[in-house]
Amino acid sequence: MQFDILTIFPAIFSSFLKESIFKKAQEKKQVKVNLHDFRRFAAGRHRTVDDKPYGGGPGMILKVEPLYACLKTIKRKKKTKVIILSAKGKMYDQKIAQRLSREEQLIFLCGRYEGIDERIKKFADLELSLGPYVTMGGEVAAMVMMESIARLIPGVLGKHISLEEESYSQNLKYLEYPQYTRPPVFKGAKVPAVLLSGDHKKIKGWRDKSAKTII
Repeated sequence: MQFDILTIFPAIFSSFLKESIFKKAQEKKQVKVNLHDFRRFAAGRHRTVDDKPYGGGPGMILKVEPLYACLKTIKRKKKTKVIILSAKGKMYDQKIAQRLSREEQLIFLCGRYEGIDERIKKFADLELSLGPYVTMGGEVAAMVMMESIARLIPGVLGKHISLEEESYSQNLKYLEYPQYTRPPVFKGAKVPAVLLSGDHKKIKGWRDKSAKTII
């Protein structure tokens, strides 16, 4: 899987790409990440990427020209999706993550300020949002989506069973059952006895019963 990120703040991704499972996935060449600073494609001495909205209103709007110019330089694979990250987009969920994990390449356009010139949508496949709220920009959303998608790629996580049994894996019907580890007693709170019993049938029954239904 190749991720291409269009952003004016590429440094935001620095620690994210150098830690934990995502770092290992890159080292194993299961995932590749390219950061593209589209400010470099802006015209003028000051490389201005935003301007006042036509018709008036608060804030500034990202200009279409530098985004499009940057987008044109990215070599596409056969299975590629261009995704705008915006508060106006469709709500992101596990089903979308699963679908996108089957692509070869995902190109994320990180919004900023009051939004992006609407005309860039002509060159995108999807517009996605993390939820019904507004963040400073699309970079945080890009990291959330990259991580949730990358972990679905075969081999990125150690054991496939960890994907099958976790929250939202069973057709979005259940949240994961409660989990415990050592010590068996902490400040008077005990681990459920059934989990210490060694009876796998009873443990499975307890877990099935304890998983929360969400639909």
